[in-house]
Amino acid sequence: MALGTNHQTITTGAKFIPEIWSDEVVATYKSNLIAANLIKKLSFKGKKGDALHIPKPGRGSANAKVASTEVVLNTDTATEVIVSIDQHWEYSILIEDIVEAQALASMRQFYTDDAGYALARKVDSLLLQLGRGVNGGDGTAAYTGAFSGADGTTAYTGTAGALTDAAIRRSIQRLDDADVPMDGRFLVVPPSTRNTLMGIQRFTEQAFVGEAGSSNTIRNGEVGNVYGIPVFVTSNADAATDGDRICLLGHKDFAVLAEQMGVRTQTQYKQEYLGTLFTADTLFGVKELRDGAAVALAVPA
Repeated sequence: MALGTNHQTITTGAKFIPEIWSDEVVATYKSNLIAANLIKKLSFKGKKGDALHIPKPGRGSANAKVASTEVVLNTDTATEVIVSIDQHWEYSILIEDIVEAQALASMRQFYTDDAGYALARKVDSLLLQLGRGVNGGDGTAAYTGAFSGADGTTAYTGTAGALTDAAIRRSIQRLDDADVPMDGRFLVVPPSTRNTLMGIQRFTEQAFVGEAGSSNTIRNGEVGNVYGIPVFVTSNADAATDGDRICLLGHKDFAVLAEQMGVRTQTQYKQEYLGTLFTADTLFGVKELRDGAAVALAVPA
């Protein structure tokens, strides 16, 4: 007598296959990254050690060639930037058997999404916090190197101003004065500043919002383009000590993300709890590379 075709398979009987968890977590992680997609990223995967040394040569100069004389040699003692691989973050949850037996299949999808989102948010937050050190800042949430969003000129000392066209233009000039390349620039703003920009006519013109389906809408979080610079909005935009938020105008070389271990997922059955322990983690380091390649502007929250 035939037994039928209602077999218990790995599809119907295994909700916690590590490969599936991993694919879903990594997909969500990548789709939620904003800052990490804007700056320099170096792979340190498979390498041993707890630090990455990046050479930092100085710029040379062109010299006039004088007839019948030797050329003038450029000399440079390169410095280096040391990126410590010291950021190890994880997301864990224990799902007891009774929950697995009674919960909807969508429960697993929620936690894989949540794991990817949580890890992406942490990476982005740490990268954006590097804005605390630009333009000679002391690296703290006091933002001693920042300027007011009202004009881009007044040093920020705890009094912020809503972002203005003048502040954006002045900050662009700061990058120009520092010989920062035009290509690879970005402007990251908090939701409050996006609200401000939507109330200013010139920023709601086609030149800012871009055309539907254009390259302006491809990258995650991108909401428009101003003066040739793509604008991104994120709730991860850093906060100053007094609660003001920070807009960061920068170039991809302003900071680096060194990833030693991408998002990894693991599951283990814990008999003492009669449940499955799921953990997703990542190991990386972040560091400011070029101090003058970004400008921090303080705006109201």
